[in-house]
Amino acid sequence: MRSIIDLALLGLVSLLWQAPATAQETAPCPAQPTALPPELAGWAKRAPLAAATDAARIKAATLLDGVAVDAALTRTSELHYAARPEKPGGTVSYGGMFGFTVKQAGTYRVALGSGAWIDLLNGKMAAASSAHGHGPSCSGIRKMVDFPLKPGRYILQIAANGSPALPLMIVRLPSRGQQDVGRQGRARPAAFL
Repeated sequence: MRSIIDLALLGLVSLLWQAPATAQETAPCPAQPTALPPELAGWAKRAPLAAATDAARIKAATLLDGVAVDAALTRTSELHYAARPEKPGGTVSYGGMFGFTVKQAGTYRVALGSGAWIDLLNGKMAAASSAHGHGPSCSGIRKMVDFPLKPGRYILQIAANGSPALPLMIVRLPSRGQQDVGRQGRARPAAFL
């Protein structure tokens, strides 16, 4: 049977082991905004845009490549999604839909200010993502998802957001030759470094 001192030491070691990760996660952000990679520069200047609540209103909720918005979302119970989201969220969550046009094939990144669920539709078919990540520390970008897309019209569905406001942006990433190269010599998107 372990003594009280052994248990106390075990608990102290456990706390010390976790301390660096906790300190890193809760470190305050600097007064100056974090410098963003060039493809995400538009994140700093967002314009308000109301999300569509049904497919007929998507044209009024159009996103432009590289232009960030402060999206105004609607309660899930008031939405009529173009296709049922994979994770629709509950009645106390918020969501909406946005349209955008891909003019040039490539990898497009969806950057979000929260951990909301997204579905990217081409017609009624969901597009498969190719990468997931977090934004740069202290940038306000919490989640990033990349999609390889061909020219056409797409619908971005937001679901399961905890509040009616959501900063978001869609941007075409530079081609592989223009991306930063990681330590191992593999090309990686700058925002994932």
